[in-house]
Amino acid sequence: MNPTDLIPTDLINSYLEIWNERDADTRRKLMESVLSDDSVYSDPDYAGLQGHAALSAAIDKAQQQFGDLRFTLGAVLGMHHDQALFTWELGTVATGYDVVEFTPGPDTRIRRVVGFFG
Repeated sequence: MNPTDLIPTDLINSYLEIWNERDADTRRKLMESVLSDDSVYSDPDYAGLQGHAALSAAIDKAQQQFGDLRFTLGAVLGMHHDQALFTWELGTVATGYDVVEFTPGPDTRIRRVVGFFG
């Protein structure tokens, strides 16, 4: 499947659910289905976390700070080629923008996330 053939909202919502998942085993399974094995995550706090374990550790740390707040999708602002830009909300306390890059081919997953805090 070509990334332009899928509805990015489904994959992006699944990505946000990774951030909301508190059970490490369930989160790992979500990561395996949503993120490529060599995925890279960057935001203002982290420069190039590589792989599922590194991102999961960062999520654990973030969840300790967020309490019960959950990430939700704001809007998919645009998509071209193998990238999408979307907004997210963390409860009512934070917003941001992420750019995601998709893997090509039949097993489309997210291979890179670059996050920006609003």
